[in-house]
Amino acid sequence: MVFDYVEGGAGRESTLDRNRKALDAVRLLPRALTDCRSCHMQRELFGSTYAYPFGIAPVGLANLVRHGTDEALARAAVRANIPYALSTAGTTSIERIAKVAPEHAWFQLYVGEDPAITDDLITRAKRAGISVLLVTVDVPAPGKRVRDLVNGLTLPLRPSPAVLADAARRPAWVLQMLRGGAPRLETIAPYFRDQTEKPHASQIARRVSSPRLDWAELERIRCKWHGHLVVKGILNPDDAIRAAEMGADGIVVSNHGGRQLDAAPASIEMLPLIRKAVGDRIKILFDSGVRSGDDVARALSSGADFVLIGRPFLYSVAALGLEAGPDRLIEILSLEFANTLVHLGCSGVEQLRSEHVWQSEPVLHSH
Repeated sequence: MVFDYVEGGAGRESTLDRNRKALDAVRLLPRALTDCRSCHMQRELFGSTYAYPFGIAPVGLANLVRHGTDEALARAAVRANIPYALSTAGTTSIERIAKVAPEHAWFQLYVGEDPAITDDLITRAKRAGISVLLVTVDVPAPGKRVRDLVNGLTLPLRPSPAVLADAARRPAWVLQMLRGGAPRLETIAPYFRDQTEKPHASQIARRVSSPRLDWAELERIRCKWHGHLVVKGILNPDDAIRAAEMGADGIVVSNHGGRQLDAAPASIEMLPLIRKAVGDRIKILFDSGVRSGDDVARALSSGADFVLIGRPFLYSVAALGLEAGPDRLIEILSLEFANTLVHLGCSGVEQLRSEHVWQSEPVLHSH
């Protein structure tokens, strides 16, 4: 059940599958006989210098994997000097994460149906000292997650036959849930009638998605937020241009990891087109489908300034634990990325260019 929640996508998961195939289709051209002994991987972004050109993407309900996952990932980000983005649907509060990672925490904002809640979330992020706000714009309605429907995954967790059957096969997970209690959406918990209330999925959906979100609302948020503002969930070059024109500091080229529109193109397919459309007017971040250091290099060579990685960090916590898991994953990603840089003849991240992309093979249809 939890694995399917993390791994799954929308509909038949064709966009989820396409993300991976499209990244694999990006081939990078090696460059021989270059001195790369002083290769470095640092990247400056939004006034901070990070150790690597990648960070931890916002992921909702992370504590379903293990209790303490949100905080563990934030601490790992501090140790590695990379950013960590907390989701509005996070299972730890903004205030707590800001204390754990005061210089590395970003906040990802879902704009729901109530503007007062949006404004209060922005105010809380300001007071907590958050400097980067990611406004997600690709969730006008909840995605249809078939795996979750089949598994009977609901919030709060209810003992349906499917849930009980799955839990019976995983006693260790059940034990930790019994000890710590089922995860709560701590960031948005104050906005339910009673903070001890267990909200239904429909109530949660109204807090984290809304068809009312438009450019006027985004501009209103821009006026209220005086830190760095990044528009997350851009696939259309025209939207990227408009985001730059309205004063956004960055965008995230993303299809929400294949979890929203199952007919969408892969994020990596749109990345070069968006870079061509906006030039250097705005910072471009990238997510969706990244699984290796090679993928980080693929994204940077295709036009991204920075890369966000989500699912692999949850897998790392599940496999190796709260501290060892993310630390080991960051080590693997950084070693893979450094190896790729050297093979491309680059002594630094800033040398990655579109010239390193040999060609992109056609992406085969998933089904």
